[in-house]
Amino acid sequence: MSPGTIPITETEAIVRRLLPALLTALSITLTTTGAANADRDLEYVALGDSAAAGPLIPDRELLHAGCLRSTGNWPSILAARIEATTFRDVTCSSAVTDNLTAPQPTLGGRQAPQLDAVTPSTDLVTLTIGGNDVNLVGTAASCINPLPEPLGLSCRDRLTAGGRDQLAEQIDAYAPEFAAALDAISAKAPEARIVVVGYGTYVKPGGCHPKQPIWARDADYLQANIHRLNALFAREAEAHGATFVDIAPPSVGHDVCAPPDVKWFEGVIPTSQAAPLHPNAKGMEGIGEFVADSIG
Repeated sequence: MSPGTIPITETEAIVRRLLPALLTALSITLTTTGAANADRDLEYVALGDSAAAGPLIPDRELLHAGCLRSTGNWPSILAARIEATTFRDVTCSSAVTDNLTAPQPTLGGRQAPQLDAVTPSTDLVTLTIGGNDVNLVGTAASCINPLPEPLGLSCRDRLTAGGRDQLAEQIDAYAPEFAAALDAISAKAPEARIVVVGYGTYVKPGGCHPKQPIWARDADYLQANIHRLNALFAREAEAHGATFVDIAPPSVGHDVCAPPDVKWFEGVIPTSQAAPLHPNAKGMEGIGEFVADSIG
């Protein structure tokens, strides 16, 4: 053994003596870091349309130029779950993607561009938008047929006449506008996490005519195009560094055909205080909890 060399057994002894102190120091460091993170402000901004705003749900917020925004909507549920210290909800009924950067006429007034609420210090942005851009609700309303087939006109047949699917084409053409919206959010808040929340399973396969007055083939057509729009969200979110949360799977069984105490979405004639063809209070709670669990 050369002079100055410490025997391996002595090295082990030194390590054993120092290890408890090292672990204690590491524990203090981690605890301090965790406490610092816990004390850090969490700034959350919710952007979007009526699927997030929650029109007609109780405790609706009639401020902000009449957006019919409910304090029981899913962004509010999410804000409470994640313990956001700053929460700005600028979701607005009838919003289209242009209203992220341009004012929106509302009931009795105007709402400022939604992106005005996003700042460089924003930590989290959620976005639900696009349904009005492709006229989902208007299309669904055009599919109403109180009488059974063939006493009426199928909206699927009308919209796919001549071998073209008009609704699908509108959805596909919307992709660049949605991509630009994600980029605009990132430009306003470069460090923020952007979470895109899609649209749900509004109607089960085959529908439930006459309980909901939409023929089976039209119900399937509408839901298929909702899935098509969600797929667009997923693709663009991945391409632009955002996270997509698909609420369609967890809302299966909670569609407009479900019993009133189970469904998350109201049908043509609502059975609870909510807008037709929109989430109700139970749905907002379910969606908010699912988004919170999904983003950790």
